[in-house]
Amino acid sequence: MTIRITNHKSLLVLLFILASWITFTVFQNSTKLWTVLKLPISLHHRNFIMKSCPAAPLDPAVSPTETELRIKGIKEKLDQLIPPRPFTNVSSTTSATHSKATLLSPRDTYCRGDQLDVLLEVRDHLGRRKEYGGDFLRARMSSPTLKAGASGKVTDFNNGTYLVSFTLFWEGRVSLSVLLILPSEGVSALWRARNQGYDRVIFTGQFANGTSHVNTDCALVLNSSAELCEYLDSRDQEAFYCVKPPHIPCAALTHMHSKNKAVSYLSKQERSLFERSNVGIEMMKKFGAITVSKCNKKTAPMKKKCKFGMASTIPSGHVWKDTWNPVSCSLAPIEMKECLRGKFIHLMGDSTIRQWIEYFKSSIKTLKSVDLHESGKFQKQFAVDLDKNIKIQWQKHSYPLVVSLAYSVKEIEYIARVIDRTGGGKSTIIVISLGQHFRPFPINVFLRRALSIHDAVQRLLLRSPDTVVIIKAENIREMHTDVERFSDFHGYIQYLAIKDIFQDLNVSIIDAWDITIAYGTNNVHPPQSVVRNQINILLNFIC
Repeated sequence: MTIRITNHKSLLVLLFILASWITFTVFQNSTKLWTVLKLPISLHHRNFIMKSCPAAPLDPAVSPTETELRIKGIKEKLDQLIPPRPFTNVSSTTSATHSKATLLSPRDTYCRGDQLDVLLEVRDHLGRRKEYGGDFLRARMSSPTLKAGASGKVTDFNNGTYLVSFTLFWEGRVSLSVLLILPSEGVSALWRARNQGYDRVIFTGQFANGTSHVNTDCALVLNSSAELCEYLDSRDQEAFYCVKPPHIPCAALTHMHSKNKAVSYLSKQERSLFERSNVGIEMMKKFGAITVSKCNKKTAPMKKKCKFGMASTIPSGHVWKDTWNPVSCSLAPIEMKECLRGKFIHLMGDSTIRQWIEYFKSSIKTLKSVDLHESGKFQKQFAVDLDKNIKIQWQKHSYPLVVSLAYSVKEIEYIARVIDRTGGGKSTIIVISLGQHFRPFPINVFLRRALSIHDAVQRLLLRSPDTVVIIKAENIREMHTDVERFSDFHGYIQYLAIKDIFQDLNVSIIDAWDITIAYGTNNVHPPQSVVRNQINILLNFIC
């Protein structure tokens, strides 16, 4: 009995000591614990948490998540692909004029279906052989009178020599071209500059204030001592910030527009590489057109009809008589209206996929637009054909959207969230296109978005495996427009990344990059003939 009482008293003493220690610790660290445990008074709206917050640090000190590690891994691979190439004088950079192109195994007669190879030895402006690669080249063959074109395959041996291979897809007079879009030193400078800052584009947010409105600065990252509104997707950790207007809630943000800022992370010497006279210079000026003949070759075997999930090649096809012809399969003529019967087409992304819904509406006269009571070029579009039960919708992706005209953000939504609330099924077609608006920002912004979309598609295919998901790659664009922000080099890196990220999922990629090179459009919004051929690939995938 005495032992039990003694044990009981000892236990009470221990409990008292433990309670005293906890009380002391809480008192000493009350501020810290309150910061950790206190939940902000937030308005959950459109899957964002909108709240006032102090200025967001450029690199928040948080433990790396799985997504952060994935981003780091892809970025490291890209860094290896684009090593630093410092230079002290422009004369030591690649010169199109001094470089030498040699036709390998020249012949008197070239036959359709043959491969023609060109060895390219690059030199600097003093005529010295370069000892490393990394130049951004674009190879193309074309016959303008036949409305024919195709990209060439460039192999970089990383020693100053390149093999450029052309497949002679058609008969007739064919011109060969290799453009030096950017020298390797310019590529290296652009890559370094891209990943240095977020402020080449500034955004202006418009907040409603009764019958008037107030404008403030907004950005993906805002280095400001002012109170900020944080628009955060807490799951995917994608955020956008605006300076909070005095006495106006963060939820009152209604519109956004942007403009370029006079900011450059390039030196004066580096910028000289991107002057119009130095971008996109022909390296095969001395080569005349060749004549390609049929050569009585056996008729090529019939190719299978293009289907969803088929692997692509390099080049992926060619244009002939203004029509796209894939290498690995055959595109059948598809009656659009009948193909789309009973289907819901979700087009998500930038204005290059908005071109698709505009083409659908102009091609199917019974497809009627539904007024969703929005305004502006970036308003959500929805069109229906009640007789055929066709539904087509386009909506923009979320920040960043680099647009000089004001657009509504009242219903702006990340693509991953849209996919998450899509039921899917065999009649559901999702086409995603993004990239152009991400070019002015560090690559991690694009990678994070692509990975969040990848994960959302993965979740969708688990619950609805018969849903068709298609990625439309970026189009090439104007070659000389604002190279530091919008160069096709940035687009090419994103093109490589998107193919790498989605390779493990049952999705198909429409290779708009290769298609627009073949057409030689050099326009972010290619003509309707190009859009028509991109859409014809979609129709073959789903019908």
